[in-house]
Amino acid sequence: MPVIPVSGRDHTWAAITPHTAYVFGIETGAETGAETGAETGAETGAEVSGDTRVTQWYWGPRLPADALGQVAERTTTWTVTGFLDHADATELLPVDGGRRWGVPSLQAVYEGGVRSVELGFEEAVPGGDELEVVLRDHGHGLRVGLHVRVCDDCDVIERWVVLTNESAADVQLRRLDSGSWVVPEQAGCTYLGAAGGWGSETHLQRGELPRGETTFGSRTGTTSHKANPWIMIGDATETTGELWSVALAWSGSWRLTTQRRPEGDVAVSAGFGHEGLTWPLAPGESLRTPSALGLHTGGGYGAASRAWHDYARRHVLPAADEDRPVLYNSWEATWFDVTEEGQLDLARRAAALGVELFVVDDGWFGSRTGDARGLGDWWPNPDRFPHGLGKLFDGVRDLGMRAGLWVEPEMVNPDSDLYRKNPDWVLHYPGRRRDTMRNQLVLNFARDDVRAWALGWLDRLVREYRLDYLKWDMNRSFSQAGWAERGDLLWIEHTRGVYAIMDELRARHPGLRIESCSGGGGRADFGILRRTDQVWTSDNTDARDRQPIQQGFSYLYPAVAMSCWVTDSPNPLTRREVPLRYRFHVAMAGTLGVGGDLTRWSDAELEEAGQLVAAYKAVRPVIQHGALHRLGGVPGTSASAVQYTLGDRVVVLAYQPYALDEQPLRRLRLAGLDPGAVYEDATGDRRHGATLMHHGLALPAWSQLGGDYRSEMLVLRRL
Repeated sequence: MPVIPVSGRDHTWAAITPHTAYVFGIETGAETGAETGAETGAETGAEVSGDTRVTQWYWGPRLPADALGQVAERTTTWTVTGFLDHADATELLPVDGGRRWGVPSLQAVYEGGVRSVELGFEEAVPGGDELEVVLRDHGHGLRVGLHVRVCDDCDVIERWVVLTNESAADVQLRRLDSGSWVVPEQAGCTYLGAAGGWGSETHLQRGELPRGETTFGSRTGTTSHKANPWIMIGDATETTGELWSVALAWSGSWRLTTQRRPEGDVAVSAGFGHEGLTWPLAPGESLRTPSALGLHTGGGYGAASRAWHDYARRHVLPAADEDRPVLYNSWEATWFDVTEEGQLDLARRAAALGVELFVVDDGWFGSRTGDARGLGDWWPNPDRFPHGLGKLFDGVRDLGMRAGLWVEPEMVNPDSDLYRKNPDWVLHYPGRRRDTMRNQLVLNFARDDVRAWALGWLDRLVREYRLDYLKWDMNRSFSQAGWAERGDLLWIEHTRGVYAIMDELRARHPGLRIESCSGGGGRADFGILRRTDQVWTSDNTDARDRQPIQQGFSYLYPAVAMSCWVTDSPNPLTRREVPLRYRFHVAMAGTLGVGGDLTRWSDAELEEAGQLVAAYKAVRPVIQHGALHRLGGVPGTSASAVQYTLGDRVVVLAYQPYALDEQPLRRLRLAGLDPGAVYEDATGDRRHGATLMHHGLALPAWSQLGGDYRSEMLVLRRL
């Protein structure tokens, strides 16, 4: 559905989605209270014009066409003071200039140190499913294009900004967000987001949004483990209530700032970068922001998540409809002790389990026998692989599996041939330290020569070894992030350089699939998912710890994009012992993988693992592509369950980590079923959909009888 003019209102438009409306328009001069008399410039002879603002009038459930104009009016019941302009919280792109004291989405410094941005409306340019509102600061030649786009099959609204310097002097940008979103006034103001750290990513964080400004973000150069670029605001439960969500499709440093005013206004401004950066915009240059995505939903957090999942499948993931293969990754089995015969032995064992994709992890290249050297020298280690990787991957394919390889293109060890030859390729400032982390430095992917080098060897590896899969890792944050040519634009251009290489690799090799990894879930967002197929959710593979991580991930991103492994017990990180069945059932909630040392698994464990892999494959389309319902409980702490529904098939995964710590509900109520239909389980037992949803069913895993770490998978089919 297009962005349409609102009847009876000049310069007012509505972005219409299947279930929502987003109304915005131009306010100028007296409408915003801007003064235009001698006090503001007549003494100097300067021309004075009214202030122009692009105002968000409405965002919520869809309205009738003839009602759209009724929401485009300024509220006049607020107390007027000389210390606050109420209009500055309702703009699509509030600037640093004029009578604005809220959070600016655009801060620019013009020639002579002028910091006040004054925009005038020029035109609105329609184009298919989008609209560009063109504004100009004529005094300093800055063109601002505000873009709004909608789709006809989902309720997500996409917005971005394009700035062009049409003057003869540089413009210094201190902040350029993708836009600000206004959340309607509510009696309460609860927010939900995802926060954590390495090994504890995407834990849910909720609370009352405080008055004032609250910022979430990353200064690391990647999305980060500490926060994820989205927020949901509204008073809701899992199944009831309205929510307004904002997400940023960006994989570098970012910030998302909420402001809650005492008067009741709430606004969210989101964009790339972090405080302290300055981006130079030379004459004739343009800069486009990443997309900020807005979504209004009813039906609580569950409905919001399902709407985001639908958006990801339809408009983000490049191969969303494909079933993701069950993979084996060798990292936790061998660490850096990688040999041709050792990998082939693991491959034979993995194939016997029913694994479909074998991925060789770190330690296969250069002098890489530990993490202190060899990173950047991307050719097979001649001692470990005297014939290259061809024999290994031919053997993998002979076993009926696809071939995958771990790479870390953005990193280099100082002890490497690459660094000795090109020390200027890393992030650095002349005359300053070059601090390592994990014994490595960050290559500058904003440089043309670095990108050409990386694309060259990646393309060669994929072509020579007929690779089906790359695990693209990134194991440290930026430091000493200097770039003599373009300064702080490095923080933008590095990320776009990564995007460009991934996009080109996929164009050259249409069958190639890519997994995003950054020391676990440090690079998970809608930007990276546009050119990758799944995300390594966390380096923490402990099944109990993974449950809250996977729960938080599920609030925005679908199961088809969530990589989940079954590893050894005791877990290599936590030393916790968890039964194999429970480990599998936790990993089955997303894209299943195996990462344990299969040479140490008993025959009984291998037999059980093979049965569980087969059980997952039988229901894989339902889990990876179905509608998710979180059925309650605190994952990893109390009894909990998740449900997936696709067509006439239903899969429920239920968990009880502790036997007696917390009494679970006696019955589990399912969701989203056809109340008039009958559903049959694997034993032939039949129940009405209404019974399953309103009365529920008793689960053996939720019984008080038995030990810790009980789980089960229930499969139903609608008759």
